[in-house]
Amino acid sequence: MASYTQSIQNLMTELSRLPGIGMRSAERIAFHLLKQQPADALKLADAIRDVKTRIKNCSICSNLTEEDPCAICTDARRDQTVVCIVEQPKDLLALESAGLYHGVYHVLLGRISPLDQVGPADLTIDRLIERLVGGTIQEVIMGTNPTLEGDGTALYLQNLIAAKFPTISVTRLARGLPTGGNIEYANKNILADAISGRQKMQ
Repeated sequence: MASYTQSIQNLMTELSRLPGIGMRSAERIAFHLLKQQPADALKLADAIRDVKTRIKNCSICSNLTEEDPCAICTDARRDQTVVCIVEQPKDLLALESAGLYHGVYHVLLGRISPLDQVGPADLTIDRLIERLVGGTIQEVIMGTNPTLEGDGTALYLQNLIAAKFPTISVTRLARGLPTGGNIEYANKNILADAISGRQKMQ
């Protein structure tokens, strides 16, 4: 019985591991790559290699960057006294697209989720605390997603900051963001309202 060569099968197997790609889709992508000119197909391999070798997390805010520290952390025009905490780099990009926030960020690289065995130690909370110790930051904005896990993470951080740094004001994005939604899917107007209408956490 005829079958694919080992190299084609290996390519299909690796492609099928990508989110939303099943074996049928992997098969179509593999044959699309086979039809391309070698130089064009290898551009994909080069792009993947660059992402894995050049991209790192900023040593200050944990955002994805090629230069450490990242461009936001080193931008003298940004307000270094206000830090917005987000779950993922894509949330940071969504807030930046609104064009109204001029402070800096801290990316948690996740959220507290006991069901997924993700606790505070799995996030970049220790790095956040190190930033707060410096005394420069006066306000922390909770920009976690308005979900059960996002709200739980924000509450945990609020209590932690209140106990260690009582002089730091803790606010959260206004509920222009729909409960249960994700920041990355919100439009610019909703994000602008959420930033400008942020409230002090009780």
